[in-house]
Amino acid sequence: MDWRGRRGSSNIEDRRRTGGGRAARAGGIGGAGAIVVVLLALFLGVDPSQLLGPGGLDGTTSSTPVELTEADRAEGEFVSVVLADTEEIWTRVFRDQLGETYRPATLVLFKAATRSPCGGASEATGPFYCPADRKVYLDTAFFTTMHRQLGASGDFAAAYVVAHEIGHHIQNELGILGEANQIRQRVSQAESNAISVRIELQADCLSGIWAREASETLGVVERGDLEEAVNAARQIGDDTLQRNAGQRPMPHTFTHGTSEQRSRWFMVGLQSGQLSDCDTFQTDDL
Repeated sequence: MDWRGRRGSSNIEDRRRTGGGRAARAGGIGGAGAIVVVLLALFLGVDPSQLLGPGGLDGTTSSTPVELTEADRAEGEFVSVVLADTEEIWTRVFRDQLGETYRPATLVLFKAATRSPCGGASEATGPFYCPADRKVYLDTAFFTTMHRQLGASGDFAAAYVVAHEIGHHIQNELGILGEANQIRQRVSQAESNAISVRIELQADCLSGIWAREASETLGVVERGDLEEAVNAARQIGDDTLQRNAGQRPMPHTFTHGTSEQRSRWFMVGLQSGQLSDCDTFQTDDL
């Protein structure tokens, strides 16, 4: 992905210098346990505490100053450029397809842990979108987890992470996320999980629209980039994550969709570019 030296977004809230403490975890989740939670809660997008039990994370952080490395600075610049691209793309899509004005999200960069209205953000939650404050929370160390533990490497795979979470913001702007989550509160756990799958697959489709526009209108997609994004979608399917965690895949517990579903819905958005084709709530063919 061609990102170096390009315009970044002004909608970045960088907490990395002051948020270096680690969140206290309910039930003492840490080490290998935190890795399991990461594998099962990737891209939760709504409320990362749901896989951590009733206590979730308390969001406690340390105010110890943190020195940013060159890698930290580069990753922050990368995320800022990708976020700026999503803003340009979704401004155009909202105008052309909906006749509406797009309101960008804010992206919070942090190291180790920070607070959010949706619960504590930490290495155990993975990146997520919080509709309460319209912000995406991201520790860029997650990109290393993707590469080393999940087999999803490459800068476009990392950009897909940002685009997926912005996809949840798009859902929130359109009123889809709030309505879906209200229904989830009134149904059984299995039904709630099924709705969550549709939420996540739609966000994957929306990230496919972003990828199409990044290629066709911004011209920043390089050879192999799209394959990186499709591979990332495959690697974070619920079935693959559960197998990697040493578990037998249990479809009734899926909250994000299978590897096949996630990669396929990304491709739907990539090939179509139309919001109307990303309606995962009105189809029986997920």
